[in-house]
Amino acid sequence: MNQDINAVMNEYLPLRDVVFQTLRQAILRGELEPGERLMEIHLANRLGVSRTPIREAIRKLELEGLVVMIPRRGAIVASITEKDLKDVLEVRRTLEIMAGEIACERITPELLEQLKNTGHEFMVRKDTNDFTSLAEVDVKFHDIIYAATGNQRLISILNNLREQMYRYRLEYLKDTGSHERLNSEHYEIYEGIRNGDKETVKAAIGRHIDNQRDAILAAIRENKTEEPSL
Repeated sequence: MNQDINAVMNEYLPLRDVVFQTLRQAILRGELEPGERLMEIHLANRLGVSRTPIREAIRKLELEGLVVMIPRRGAIVASITEKDLKDVLEVRRTLEIMAGEIACERITPELLEQLKNTGHEFMVRKDTNDFTSLAEVDVKFHDIIYAATGNQRLISILNNLREQMYRYRLEYLKDTGSHERLNSEHYEIYEGIRNGDKETVKAAIGRHIDNQRDAILAAIRENKTEEPSL
């Protein structure tokens, strides 16, 4: 059992919701790994709660497809299938391109400067082995593009799609050979948005997502186990 589960603290949420959000984030961030058993008593001791909210949280996670119940084994963290990955990134690719196109029209000078600075921050950090920190900068870069659209529905959908992929983003970034490519893609996207060049932005974002898809698919195939999938 991974000991680095970070509790999602919120004094306004009922305990069962705090436990659910804590376990959900632990799965999405890879603190609880695909194929890992979710033993109620261990989780209850780890989070300092009774087994009841743990049991309720596991049921909700099963409904979301993040957990599967296996006879004689109990609850385990679900793996992702190649089809799930392709489905998510197919939708994300389309919406990311849409966001980039809208950003070409609507981005403010302030957000453009933030995008430039965040791209530079990624470049400075690209040789680090602190993959969590690098992932945060990558997320920030895309967040600025989303914010530039001013479309809250689009932002919400993209954030949800990205959250579903978070536990695999770190695996992608562990391939240090991808860092320079990501840096180049960020720069091309920034330049396209700065110049209002929608065609450049569409092509750059498309490659950006395609490269991520291909790298994660390769990792899934390499690490494929007999564990049940979503």
